[in-house]
Amino acid sequence: MGVPAFFRWLSRKYPSIIVHCLEEKGKECNGVRVPVDTTKPNPNEVEFDNLYLDMNGIIHPCTHPEDKPAPKNEDEMMVAIFEYIDRLFNIVRPRRVLYMAIDGVAPRAKMNQQRSRRFRASKEGVELTDEKNRIREEIIQRGGYLPPEEIKERFDSNCITPGTEFMDNLAKCLRYYVADRLSNDPGWSNVTVFLSDASVPGEGEHKIMDFIRRQRGQPNHDPNTHHCLCGADADLIMLGLATHEPNFTIIREEFKPNKPRPCALCGQVGHEIKDCQGTAREKQGEVSSYLARELTMASLPFPFDFERSIDDWVFMCFFVGNDFLPHLPSLEIREGAIDRLVNIYKDVVHKTGGYLTENGYVELERVELIMQAVGVAEDNIFKKRKEDDQRGPAYMTTGQFAPHALGRRDRPEAVQNARHQAFDMRMQSREQHNKSSAGTSDSADNRGVKRKAEDSDSEPEPEDNVRLWEEGWKQRYYKTKFDVDVTDEDFRQKVVKSYVEGLCWVLRYYYQGCASWEWYFPFHYAPFASDFKDIKEMFTDFDMGTKPFKPLEQLMGVFPAASGNFLPETWRNLMSSPDSSIIDFYPDDFAIDLNGKKYAWQGVALLPFVDERRLRAALADVYPDLTPEEEKRNSLGSDVLFIGRSHPLFDFIHELYRGTEIPAELCHGIQGTLNLDDDPILPDKAVMSPIPMLRDISQNSSIGFFFFFSPLCIFDSCFLRLPEKVLKPEDFERGNRGPWRPQLGFNPNRQQAHLDQSGFRALGDSVFRFGRGVQYFKIENVFKCLCSPKWSPLTSHP
Repeated sequence: MGVPAFFRWLSRKYPSIIVHCLEEKGKECNGVRVPVDTTKPNPNEVEFDNLYLDMNGIIHPCTHPEDKPAPKNEDEMMVAIFEYIDRLFNIVRPRRVLYMAIDGVAPRAKMNQQRSRRFRASKEGVELTDEKNRIREEIIQRGGYLPPEEIKERFDSNCITPGTEFMDNLAKCLRYYVADRLSNDPGWSNVTVFLSDASVPGEGEHKIMDFIRRQRGQPNHDPNTHHCLCGADADLIMLGLATHEPNFTIIREEFKPNKPRPCALCGQVGHEIKDCQGTAREKQGEVSSYLARELTMASLPFPFDFERSIDDWVFMCFFVGNDFLPHLPSLEIREGAIDRLVNIYKDVVHKTGGYLTENGYVELERVELIMQAVGVAEDNIFKKRKEDDQRGPAYMTTGQFAPHALGRRDRPEAVQNARHQAFDMRMQSREQHNKSSAGTSDSADNRGVKRKAEDSDSEPEPEDNVRLWEEGWKQRYYKTKFDVDVTDEDFRQKVVKSYVEGLCWVLRYYYQGCASWEWYFPFHYAPFASDFKDIKEMFTDFDMGTKPFKPLEQLMGVFPAASGNFLPETWRNLMSSPDSSIIDFYPDDFAIDLNGKKYAWQGVALLPFVDERRLRAALADVYPDLTPEEEKRNSLGSDVLFIGRSHPLFDFIHELYRGTEIPAELCHGIQGTLNLDDDPILPDKAVMSPIPMLRDISQNSSIGFFFFFSPLCIFDSCFLRLPEKVLKPEDFERGNRGPWRPQLGFNPNRQQAHLDQSGFRALGDSVFRFGRGVQYFKIENVFKCLCSPKWSPLTSHP
């Protein structure tokens, strides 16, 4: 899940969360490439236990990269994915667990966003082809010359969806890759590898979170486990906070040109070797966290609980947008919405004597108080937004962040110290804002003034019929967006009720797992904050026992007709045949409402919502047409566990019989049930390479089995089919014969976990970003503050 602009806002407000990482490169000696020895200590002075890979963030850039030529075929794509994983493994060097999670069938709430994205991609591809053909014809008619158009099959990234042949092949290739590394790379020898491929239901990052939650609830869990999660979505920061693990790290790749190189002496960035002072890196726990300083409240009628306030902060971030709910019209992250919510939140906690959330459940009465406070300011928020748009950018920064004309030969000045740069940008913004408020302007620099229409080379902005900045905005909004009158109170309450359900669903999804596979927000637009009235009774609970779509069913729910080639023939006919009972689900064209934005990618795709009952009824007629191979691709699977010959668990698993429990003492405290695979990877049995350019593994030293969590799951009679891996109250009661209580935020060994000197949870001296010239990311204490005792978000300086 991505939250637009969240990471940019976070890194500018809290600049010291980003640090640079050292990446050791392989060497070449006499024409022979010598790989990195990952058995040696991590050069970044931190040792990680577990590495989790959100694989879709790896698959997409490896199959259709934006900064280099695309792979020629599928085999090259697989090799690129292997190399990317190798690079991450070399940087992080996990000592216990490597967990690779590929997106499986998603909850219905997520499928709507996937559907919008895939329909957009198809529409943009058609428009791009038409535009290229039109321009080519114009140039040729004018007598111009163009080289013959290269006939090349376009890679349809929509194939990176559960149920396609591509994803099935990817799973096979990754099994080969893991077996090869466990057999031949010493750094992998004692690592337990989990592969959760696309047949396992759930989004990749949430399968990872589910694994972490389940393992930390086991009595053998080590509370000092140092986790490292790799993924590109900014919401991973919130997911990391939601685990309440004391040492949590995020690593992601950042593509930024002309990155400053680290000092050759100390390895830190921000100075050259001649200016090196030999300053030691900040140590874990020496400063308090940013969020601790921001969220701590004095004079409360009860003891302040930082962990609870972290959960509330995560919840408030949902209002600025996520993949499941549209953001409220008055809350834009770029306009400081999160800071506004935090200030209101503190007042509500003082007045009501309690927090907003607890163990994944929401206190709706307190949420209503926050929404009503935002609602009072909505009119002023909309007017100020219009004024800011007319004024243009408040300032123009210099250096690498400054805009540069295309085609310039000289390169922009590199940022030498990102923290200084972020501070300067904040100060310039404040100064410019003060000048604007006083009615003054800088005559020497008109870069912040919006150009006149006749000077602009861009297309005119579309007319905004809602005009939120003018009186009557609520009436126009509901009439334009929903085609109802604002006086229709029942309809407005229906929208609010669905949004409240969504808030409860998302929080449960973050903290407990998927509460309902069927729920989704059935509108394209959100209500206003001022509409949140009497919401306490709007939500009770979700329907129990819902199940995810099967992979091919999800393809029918998210694919446009143009991507029907990934589906069986009779299934794809339902997308294009005029006689199809569900043909209305697959429009050839659709409108995009900019909704006050400037660019199409920011707008709302007005696609019809898929009616699940109608879809299943139509598919019932074509299910008998599936081949055995297609039926296999349409089934749900489970995680696969791999270990090498030197792993302590190896001898035990080699004697495995069906349904055996893992002894926790042999596998770093990990517990679960193992079952035999139909086509297992076994020691001393050759593993054939699915990629012609790679060799077979004749001396295999690894072993692979299906892995189930236990005793928290109830299984079908067929071990290949895994029911939803979600901890539910009834599951806990069956396994423990006692009343169920949420286990979130609780660990029997919690007091053993490392805490910083202020008693707040630390998230470790961590990796965050790497790329060309590799940058480490430090979400240490998840948002480390500056050392100044007079720190504040606006006045602090590096």
